[in-house]
Amino acid sequence: MPIGAMAAALLVGGACTVQDSLLEQQQPQIIRPEDVTSATGALALYNGALGRFRTALNGGDNNQETIWNFEGLMTDEVQSADSFLQRNDADQRVTQTNDAVMAATYDRAQQSRGFARDAIKALRQFAPTETTKIAEMYMEIGFMELTLGQAFCNGIPLGETIDGVPQYTIPLTNSEVFQTVIAREDSALALLTGTDATSIAVKNAALITKARAQVNLGQHAAAATTVAGIPSAYTYLITYSLTTQSNEWWQMFVSSKRFSVGDSIDPTNKQRILNAIPFYSAGDPRVKVGPRTTTVGLDTKTPFTDMQNWGREDPVSLVNGLDARLIEAEAQLQAANYGGMMGTLNALRTAPPKYGNLTIAALPAIATVPATKDAAADLFFREKAFWQYGRGERFSDLRRLTRQYGRGAETVWPTGAFQPLKGGNFGTNTQFPVPDSERANPNFSGCIDRNS
Repeated sequence: MPIGAMAAALLVGGACTVQDSLLEQQQPQIIRPEDVTSATGALALYNGALGRFRTALNGGDNNQETIWNFEGLMTDEVQSADSFLQRNDADQRVTQTNDAVMAATYDRAQQSRGFARDAIKALRQFAPTETTKIAEMYMEIGFMELTLGQAFCNGIPLGETIDGVPQYTIPLTNSEVFQTVIAREDSALALLTGTDATSIAVKNAALITKARAQVNLGQHAAAATTVAGIPSAYTYLITYSLTTQSNEWWQMFVSSKRFSVGDSIDPTNKQRILNAIPFYSAGDPRVKVGPRTTTVGLDTKTPFTDMQNWGREDPVSLVNGLDARLIEAEAQLQAANYGGMMGTLNALRTAPPKYGNLTIAALPAIATVPATKDAAADLFFREKAFWQYGRGERFSDLRRLTRQYGRGAETVWPTGAFQPLKGGNFGTNTQFPVPDSERANPNFSGCIDRNS
């Protein structure tokens, strides 16, 4: 019924005024297909896709961690201070395919790809001159697929929905996913011909994402070439606000006390956690921590240790120039140029870049150059872990130490007795399983394998 006719009918009935009916929400929170068939609608889809991307990585709110947070639990970055079995299972490296929290993190990551594809389709049709925004959507699809390939087992379907109909695909190996990422970023780069600041910022993000996929494929020299020339001061920030979403690290640490900063010593009985970096006790300025007190986490057992790198509204780097330098340093490591690697690492230590609100105090240079590849790798991955704390790279690095550096999983991942107040030993997972929710895809029957 047209608005005029509806208003007339209401006047006859005397139930309310024309003004009341015109101001009333007709279908609150529902966006109809016809509402986005314009340039304005296409831009709305673009902005919505950016929000879904943030949600999938580190912005869930309501105490629902997302993929960076769940990865931190399974590595040595974070210790569970929660009573929820799913978080304890991730911390213990025993996550199963029916884990509801893990499934939610996987679904959000997959769904964010769909929102970005919808935005690309609408932008191409209704705002085709917005090439930088189209490229940014390709960059984000690639980054999310990179994240899936780094976190989950071999056997990840990368399907999509077209006109409401699921297009099921066959599961891909992690290597095939990383090759797909490179193709996504090449699509972005082909559109990024502008020299304005926004185009260059998106281009650098696409280059770093592409280089990370190359690193995962063992193409270290090519990756270093890809990021050459990206300034160390560059950053692409994920932003937060009180009116959108909170930084999920703040939510899980300060707000709810579900997480504590990881350490190499269990705080309850001073038992050593094998292979873990002492993120809490090292006193390294790259991981800012609060003082250890008698406060306990949500489980009322685990001593709570706070991570203070980011507050509630502080932005987090998706990618930055530091990442580019670390990619170059690993290429030097792979080429046995240990002196060059140390020069790259020490340049970062003596003049740390500032990203968003995160300022790192300068660190003294490391004087000794490693003599062997194993020693160089030990030093490099420790430096990398502190520099990239909480940004989704530690998980991939632990997998690569097995896949590319020939180390046994038991020498890389947290191993031995698990939290004494919760009992048991660490498990053997070195990646998350693709969840049972994916079995709606008739081509999927489980992980191809559980190799790193």
